Amino acid sequence: MVHLKTGEEVEIIKESAQILGKAHGEVARLVKPGVKTSALDKVAEEFIRDHGGVPSFKNYNGSFPASLCISVNEVVVHGFPGNYELREGDIIAVDCGVYYKGYHSDSAYTYPLEGAKPEILLLLERTYESLLRGIEQAKAGNRMGDVSHAIQSYVESFGYGVVRELVGHGVGKNLHEDPEVPNYGKRGKGVKLIPGMVFAIEPMINLGTKNVVQERDGWTIRTADRRPSAHFEHMVAITKEGTEVLTTHKYIEENYSYKWRNKSR
Repeated sequence: MVHLKTGEEVEIIKESAQILGKAHGEVARLVKPGVKTSALDKVAEEFIRDHGGVPSFKNYNGSFPASLCISVNEVVVHGFPGNYELREGDIIAVDCGVYYKGYHSDSAYTYPLEGAKPEILLLLERTYESLLRGIEQAKAGNRMGDVSHAIQSYVESFGYGVVRELVGHGVGKNLHEDPEVPNYGKRGKGVKLIPGMVFAIEPMINLGTKNVVQERDGWTIRTADRRPSAHFEHMVAITKEGTEVLTTHKYIEENYSYKWRNKSR
């Protein structure tokens, strides 16, 4: 069941998303070789709590141990922060959620560290572009399949694998709500998009096979062929006036020292 949001609810979600965006920005300052992923998690949690929020992911389903999902290289999503030290050439996806005034926000960004191979920078650039193309189709009157097809058709044109087992989702009083937002699908199919819907679009795109496996920890998802994967995520609200992107990567791009966008071209 899709829970439609009022204008007032969307405004609260935007407040949550601002805390989230700024928390991402604090993490971005630290992403560099030699930094432990646990240090990124600590900074994010402290910032969120200092600004009146609660990390959405921590203790999710009674078991997720951290405030951030940190997924390095071939890990697609749901990686645990820990003692791993970032290295030149790595890519690191940081997924974060904030619970504030009764509502969640959720967004993700994949960083390349200096030294990342050109083919990996292209994967990131094209995955980000697929997110923007999905957002373009997220408008009242369209179907979810229009969003999904825009993502799939773009990235598959480069031979990339589109993860099937994991999808975007509605967001609101619960972190994961209806509707599901697959990154693959057919135009004109799926739920109709109407004002009041709020959902996260999050392409998870692999350099190689679309197939993934789950590690023994019950959370970490990696590519079956151990080739790199990229993940970007924004939340959108469908309104009578149009579509509004509720989350922001502005603070990441301001604070991350490696200005990688378009270096791949």
